[in-house]
Amino acid sequence: MEEHELRKDEAYRTIMNGIISNEFKPGEPLNERALMEKYGYSKSTIREALLMLCAENILRAIPRYGYQVVQLTSENVNNLLQYRMILESGFLRCSYTGITPEQIQELVLLNEICENSDSGDDYWAHWEHNKAFHLKMISFANNAYAYEELDRSMDILKRAYAQFYHDKWNKSVIRADVKSHTPLIDALREKNIEKACRLLKDDLKDFGCI
Repeated sequence: MEEHELRKDEAYRTIMNGIISNEFKPGEPLNERALMEKYGYSKSTIREALLMLCAENILRAIPRYGYQVVQLTSENVNNLLQYRMILESGFLRCSYTGITPEQIQELVLLNEICENSDSGDDYWAHWEHNKAFHLKMISFANNAYAYEELDRSMDILKRAYAQFYHDKWNKSVIRADVKSHTPLIDALREKNIEKACRLLKDDLKDFGCI
C-alpha cells in the first residue's frame, strides 16, 4: 500500500510538472493510455493521480474524451492577487511589531537568492525563491492556516505564469519581479507598516492588476 501511494504521488507530481512547464496546455486532451505509455505508470496509478488533479480543479474530466487542463483567466489571477494582498498585508499588520532583526536578516538572505536567480533560464527556480520570500514573511504571524493558504494560492498562480508568461520571461522581467523586496524589507525594519503594505501591493502588481 505504501509503495502504491508513493507511485501515485510521484505520478501526480510528474503530470503537474508537465502542466506547470506548459507541456500540457489548457484545453489540450489528456488520456490515461498516453500518459501510461509516456511515463510508465500503471493504469490505476495514472487514474488516481488524474483524479487528484481533478479534485484540485487543475484538470477536468470529460466523459468518453479524457481530461483537460483547466484554463485560468485574467479574472482568476486578479481575484487571487486581491486575496493575497488582503491575506499577506493583514498578517503583516498583526506581526510587524514583533519582527526581530534575525527575521529581517532571513528576508535579506532570501531576497539575495531571488535577485541572483536571474543568472539562468530556470524561471521556475526563481518562482520558488520568490515564493519562499513571501512564505517567510507570513510565517512571522505564526499562523499555520494562513501559511498553507498562501502556499496554495501561489501554486495556483504558478500555473497562471505558465499559461500567460512562460514564453515571455527574460532576465529583465525576473529582476523587475523582485524590485520591491529591498524597500519592503527596509520598511519592516523601520516598523513602517503603511509603507510596507504599499510596497507589498506594488510587488503583487508586477504580476497583474489589482
